[in-house]
Amino acid sequence: MEESKQWRRMAAERVSRRALLKSAAVGALGLAAACGGDEKGPGADEKPRATGTAGTTSEAASVLRPNGAIAASAIIIVMDSLRADHIGAYGNDWIRTPTLDALAGESIVFSRAFPEVLTTIPMRRTMHTGLRTWPVRHWVPDRGDVIPTWGWQRIPEDQATLAETLIQEGYQTAFITDTYHYFGPSKNFHRGFKQFVWVRGQEMDLWRSTLDVDPEEVRALIAPGLPDAEAYFRSLMVAQHLANQADREREEDYQAPRVFREAMAWLEENRKAEKFFLLVDVFDPHEPWDPPEKYLRLYADPDYQGPSIIHPRYGSSENLTEAQLQHMRARYAAEVTMVDHWLGRFLRRARELGLLEDTLLVVTSDHGHQLGEHGLTGKVARGLWYELVDVPLIIRRPDGAGAGMRMESFAQHHDIAPTVLAALGVGQQAPMQGVDLLGLAAGRIRPREHVSCGYDDYSWCRDGRHVYITRNDGTDAQLFDMEADPRQEHNLAAAEQGVASLMHQKLLADAGGPLPF
Repeated sequence: MEESKQWRRMAAERVSRRALLKSAAVGALGLAAACGGDEKGPGADEKPRATGTAGTTSEAASVLRPNGAIAASAIIIVMDSLRADHIGAYGNDWIRTPTLDALAGESIVFSRAFPEVLTTIPMRRTMHTGLRTWPVRHWVPDRGDVIPTWGWQRIPEDQATLAETLIQEGYQTAFITDTYHYFGPSKNFHRGFKQFVWVRGQEMDLWRSTLDVDPEEVRALIAPGLPDAEAYFRSLMVAQHLANQADREREEDYQAPRVFREAMAWLEENRKAEKFFLLVDVFDPHEPWDPPEKYLRLYADPDYQGPSIIHPRYGSSENLTEAQLQHMRARYAAEVTMVDHWLGRFLRRARELGLLEDTLLVVTSDHGHQLGEHGLTGKVARGLWYELVDVPLIIRRPDGAGAGMRMESFAQHHDIAPTVLAALGVGQQAPMQGVDLLGLAAGRIRPREHVSCGYDDYSWCRDGRHVYITRNDGTDAQLFDMEADPRQEHNLAAAEQGVASLMHQKLLADAGGPLPF
């Protein structure tokens, strides 16, 4: 409660300067144009120019908002497959992420944030609705889908989405993404958005013909030693990527830059909106890892002569040499830095327009990616270790309250929708299962004692000390002591059967009965 009083005092000391900032932004834009635009290289500090302190909304303005709202608008940014441990603010010391690091200093950083379910589409169902997707029961793939992941389904028609709730409250709503799975046959994730932009060309988006793609070029970009069936599948994905990206000429033509450029254009067009909700969902740094060369040079060994693995195997990494693994990690790191750079350009433009002065900002990822740790690459269900389930979650309040705070309380993706609604002072159409994370940070909500999630026929549970992973039929159990073994290298399931049994009971309680199998 003392923390809440401190936040109110901080807000009361701030003076709103939104009109002044808007006029200043016009001058800044003219100066930037005269100087030829942004010429910063990768890794340059992308923290936007200072146009005021982080959070300039006065308490008087807050009083005018409904239901104790702290913001008039909201932006959610999702970056697919971004591992928390590959961000400086989460402890990484070799990958350049200046934008995310600077943003963390202005925000509340959740250091124990995890998916509610994996992978792409199941997680987004959870995020859009504030309802749990795990445990996935009665899964029937949507018509036309070829992804065999449990829960890879449309949003049920009887569930209200965050965007639908806000559009009924008069919000200008928009959705900008290159995550093509959103637009698969039978999908309906653009419900509630007045405007939506599908930036074509990512990964296996069937956008361009592959008939002119050179098979030799494809073979040079996939891992060696794959089984025939997997080699064929990866070849199809790489061939489609090469066809889709054949016309690239400059960095702005890459996928993440195109998404953020569309998002910046939307901010320009809607800068007069009194209240808005913008969802920007960037598929990078998901594979294929094919960044501009200037980012790759930051991390790759210049003497490396092996294959450029841009789309790795989902399985054992035993077919890769250490040099090949290191090069693959360098390609992933380069993608992370590219996304960070363009996120910085987007945030700088939002600030120049004065739009962050009254806007809640949420930045997260759906899951991580296995890069050879524990002998796996890709996203493998039995490998629900830190490299796959530890995700970033950064929330910036417009009043600056809680800036730099690090929260160790558990957070998951079904918390995002109720957090946004609470920050905007908008009621839920129907009860959500997530919690208001800002209320949690302010001490108004009791922290969870444990969290659970799942990926296909495997489930995961974490409490204050242990991580438990099991196949849903109770076999292949893994137990790790996170205090003694944070890298999850020593399976204690056999030696600590009592603890493993207690963790399994927590999973069953969260699932409301036996796990589906």
